[in-house]
Amino acid sequence: MPLVSSPRVLARFIGVFHLIVIVAGVVAQGLISNRLVVFNSAATTATNILANRQLFQLSFTIFLIEMAANVATTTLFYELLRPVNKSVALLSTGWGLSGCVMKTFARAFYIAPLFVLAGTGVLSAFSNEQLQSIALVLLRVNAQGANLALPFFGLEWVLRGYLITRSTYLPRWL
Repeated sequence: MPLVSSPRVLARFIGVFHLIVIVAGVVAQGLISNRLVVFNSAATTATNILANRQLFQLSFTIFLIEMAANVATTTLFYELLRPVNKSVALLSTGWGLSGCVMKTFARAFYIAPLFVLAGTGVLSAFSNEQLQSIALVLLRVNAQGANLALPFFGLEWVLRGYLITRSTYLPRWL
């Protein structure tokens, strides 16, 4: 039984969740993270993060909201495109959800520098410069992990594009 009975209503929900993905990504990455993280300076990055701790935490929260909305979009697209070809729709959904899992896992490395820069416990054995370097390495791992998810999203969209062109109830220009 479909979540929503009308393809039009389903498409509107997809549009809303996709807008959340776009806006959340622009805000978290473009407006916050890119201003705090300076990949060629561990000291500057650490200073920025510690001086703007709540903003950095907010960007992490927004990243998670982005991925939750992406999961919703992927799932709703499956519902919308399943009548066209169930196997291809399922494959597209699998690629999309795999990308979401990878990117969400990578975000654990985004928030980890806050714990490293606190330098408490076992980390107190490291110098301040070493902690800053470790924090920057974690942020680079986050960026690489998020980038690794992109081919999965690409495959998802190629299959989704195929399904949209084959459908009789969606505009072909999509």
